[in-house]
Amino acid sequence: MNDLAPMLLALWHDWGVTVLVAVAGLAGLLALGRLLGNALGLHLLGIPEALLAGTIGLAVAPTGLVPLVPEPVIALWAELPTALLTLVFACLLLGKPLPNPGGLWRPLSAQVLMALTIAFGQYLVAGLAVLLLLQPWLGVHPLMGVLIEVAYEGGHGSAAAMGPIYADLGFPGGEALGLALSTVGLLAATVVGGLVVVLGRGRGWLLADRQEPMEPGVAAGAAPTPGWAPEPPEPAPPAPHATPFKGPAERWAVNLALTGVAVVVGYSLWASLGWLADQLGGGFKLVIDALPVFPLALAGSLLVRLVLEKTGKGHWTSAPIQSLVSTLAADLLITAATACLDLSLLRHDWLPLTVLAAAGLLWNLGVLLLLAPRILPAPWFERGIVEFGQGTGVAASGLLLLRMSDPADASDALPAFSIKQLILQPLIAGGVITVGAPLAVMNIGLPAWTALCLVLVLIWISLGLWLARRA
Repeated sequence: MNDLAPMLLALWHDWGVTVLVAVAGLAGLLALGRLLGNALGLHLLGIPEALLAGTIGLAVAPTGLVPLVPEPVIALWAELPTALLTLVFACLLLGKPLPNPGGLWRPLSAQVLMALTIAFGQYLVAGLAVLLLLQPWLGVHPLMGVLIEVAYEGGHGSAAAMGPIYADLGFPGGEALGLALSTVGLLAATVVGGLVVVLGRGRGWLLADRQEPMEPGVAAGAAPTPGWAPEPPEPAPPAPHATPFKGPAERWAVNLALTGVAVVVGYSLWASLGWLADQLGGGFKLVIDALPVFPLALAGSLLVRLVLEKTGKGHWTSAPIQSLVSTLAADLLITAATACLDLSLLRHDWLPLTVLAAAGLLWNLGVLLLLAPRILPAPWFERGIVEFGQGTGVAASGLLLLRMSDPADASDALPAFSIKQLILQPLIAGGVITVGAPLAVMNIGLPAWTALCLVLVLIWISLGLWLARRA
């Protein structure tokens, strides 16, 4: 007993030092990345400074060129992306008045249809790649036909969560392949997405570059379609009440507290679903076990904002503060996730991974550049680029690309995207469909599953075009 106190003190000291080094190191990496990024003008190339910071972290990781960071620090960094993404989503709806439900239907329905087109299209192109190329040449497992959606839509968390399901279905290497493909998706979302933003700026697709309202799908300077007229502007919101807080310290404290409440509400919802899943078991438990916390943090953000507006306290929140917190969390997330990448996974099965990665990326780019201008309402590029980022990397990648294309937050792309995430997260990107897809492939076969996805993709595209014409 006399030795217990010193042992506990030593353990606490070691853990505290690790946390301190991890936090200080991550902050230092981000600061260095921003400093070098500004000096190199990376923002002109569309490359996020957080990606540069993460690349520096990857170089000093234990498996990097200059292994300076100890393993415990890397292990702690690897646990941060989920928590940081939860914080990003908790901030999303707090800083702005909730949109009018009547005016939200058009952008939200289009956003949902585009997300479904991307997700089921990833199943479609993966199935075709496996059936036409990878199985005849390499004899790969048919469950490779579900990897793009798991990796690109769901990211590392969903790829890891699906590992036991793959193993039970006779595909034990699925988890490693999914993680490797998630790595490619994360890099492609930031690098390729940044280059697309640069392309959009050069072509005048960005809202900030437009001088007059245009029909979605019409390039800058082109004549609008006959019969088209711009939608009347929404009435200006009423002037907010003067903030009751005297200084910036009070405003920051209140806004951070409200963000914390949104996180707690989201975590409580997630824990309640977990308890219910334990009682019901079966397929529902599989889905809930794979469901991350962050979409429910978005629900918490929505509920807290709703309560504030109903009680006349909506002016308590500050859009600049919430944006700063969300931006910092997203940058730290990209830095940590990039620094913790296991590049050794990319050396194994590089050929099928290359085929799947290219197929998924080309599909996402095609949806963004060819379908988004015709399906999404204005501003189509901002709405489409956030969907591309989320459907290729992670939700934070989409938010990062949206911030690059709309730094002044002049578009209304974020509310529709946020609510779309809340609606579809239980289904795709680690939800019911993600969990059920490998079961369907093993039961009905990859050809039948691919054909089903083709039919669904055609339905989503047709609905999107029909709604756009009606609008």
